Amino acid sequence: MNDPTHLLNWYAGWISVALAFVTGAIIGLGFHKPGYLGGYDSLRRRMVRLGHIALAALGLFNVVYSLSPWPAAGTVAERIATPAWVIGCALMPTICFLTAWREDFRHLFFLPVVSLLAAVIATLAGGL
Repeated sequence: MNDPTHLLNWYAGWISVALAFVTGAIIGLGFHKPGYLGGYDSLRRRMVRLGHIALAALGLFNVVYSLSPWPAAGTVAERIATPAWVIGCALMPTICFLTAWREDFRHLFFLPVVSLLAAVIATLAGGL
């Protein structure tokens, strides 16, 4: 098997997956309680669940990207895609958890969305 092409994303991805397991274990301790984090349909509980799944899903996206030969190292597409995947992977769950804490943080969701869109577009451009 080959080494990861994008090593930063490999590490960021697996760290994010590990954090998903840890946060899942922590939040899972209270899920059996009907009023946990304001009840099943509360914004707080939905944001915590979304943050947890974002850690796992975006971590795996980073691992998949890390193993891709595209975009090639040193290209403009790679210089955009590599950090954009990591930034989106860090910001999306962070903003989810912050929104669960204080609802006004929801106004920051454009940050991970822009980062992840840039990552996808640069990754696609790098494969052309």
